[in-house]
This record gives sequence, structure tokens and C-alpha cells, in this order.
Amino acid sequence: MTGLRKFKIPLALVFLMFLVVFVGCNGVRTDTAGDGQDVTVAPAQRKADLQDELDRRFENPDAHFELGRLYHGEGLWERAGYHYGVALSFRPSHRRAQAAMVKVLLDSGDASGAQSRVQSYMKQAGGYTDGLLALGKAFSEQQLDTYALSCFQQALSLSPDSAEVNKEVGYYYLSRKNTDAAKQYLSRSFQLDPTQADVALELGRLGIQVRIPRPPVEDTGGADEGAEEPGEGGQ
Repeated sequence: MTGLRKFKIPLALVFLMFLVVFVGCNGVRTDTAGDGQDVTVAPAQRKADLQDELDRRFENPDAHFELGRLYHGEGLWERAGYHYGVALSFRPSHRRAQAAMVKVLLDSGDASGAQSRVQSYMKQAGGYTDGLLALGKAFSEQQLDTYALSCFQQALSLSPDSAEVNKEVGYYYLSRKNTDAAKQYLSRSFQLDPTQADVALELGRLGIQVRIPRPPVEDTGGADEGAEEPGEGGQ
């Protein structure tokens, strides 16, 4: 009977393989180089980098938000809430920090505190559609669908004929696999602005064929009398 050849794996290689798997499963994807490319960084290293950034500029709301997210993911509600709160103290309209603050309050069992925050944030954003859309998307990111829908419905009530609002609502329903609602709002968005290539693409994927109108041909003013007008014949 022929046996399998035995071989030894160097200890350093075993450790390296473990590190790759561990970081790949538990790492944080971040644009550390500032070139738009995501790089996977171990959470401990990312926290250290963010803390260094805050040591240099404590009033950086995005760094506080990201650090809060890391603590939130570890179940450290109090630390996460602290950094979300600091982020909001420096940028009161930081929508992602607002939604994350609501989520950490819910996760820590403070439902009344979370509801109070929701009312406050929606009131702050309620006067204009951009703020409501940003807050709605932030709630959606936190899987807080009830609050996300409240924001989107309020934005629709303010601007029912906005192609952008209908598009964002359509994308929300698309992310939740509600294709009927996605078709409804994306179709309405395209009807309002038929130049949206991204919306046309999504509608095509949903089985609705639409056509983007061709841009008008500019009249150069140099055509001879009797020549064909642009668009009437071949080029």
C-alpha cells in the first residue's frame, strides 16, 4: 500500500497563513493610501491609525465616526456612543454618525433614547430633501428600515417630482429585493429625467426596456443652402 509522502510546513509559514485568514475575515477595508483603492487592515491597526489621526487633529468628525464603528462592532456600546457623540459635536449634520448613534442606543437597550434621537435628527433634516435622503441612506446602512422609509417618504412629500428622490427611493427598494416598488420609483425617476444612464441600466436589469434620448446635434451654421439638415439623412 502506497502511503502519502509526509512533509513538514515551516512554523513561520503556518503563522503567516493564519494571519492572512484572520485579517481577511476580520479586517477593516479602508482607503488608507487615499488613492481610492480599498486596503484590508486589521482592526487593531486601524484603531491605532485613527487614534494617531485624532492625536493630530481631535476635531476630525470622520475619524471619530470610524473609530466609533470599530468599537460598535466589538459590542463596546459606551465607547462607540462617545465617539459618535464627539463626531456630531464637530459636525451636527453628520448623517452616518446620527444613524449610528441611533443604532448603538438600540443595541444597548435604550429604545426611548433612540426614538428621541430619531425625532431630533429628522426634524433637523426635515426642511430639505438632500438632508432627508442622506439620513435615509444612513439609516438604511444601519438596517434601520422603518426610520429609512420615514425619511424617504418625507422627502417624497416635499419633492414628489424630483428625479433624484425617486431614484434614491427606488435604489433603496432594490437593495431590499422589493422589485415591484423598485420598478415603480425607478420608472418614475426615468420619466422625470430620461438622461439617467444608471437608472436605465437598472430598469433594463428589471426587465423594463427604456431608451435614452440622443443629444441634439449642434448647428454649426456653416451648411450650404439646400444641404441636408443634421439628423435628416446619413453623415
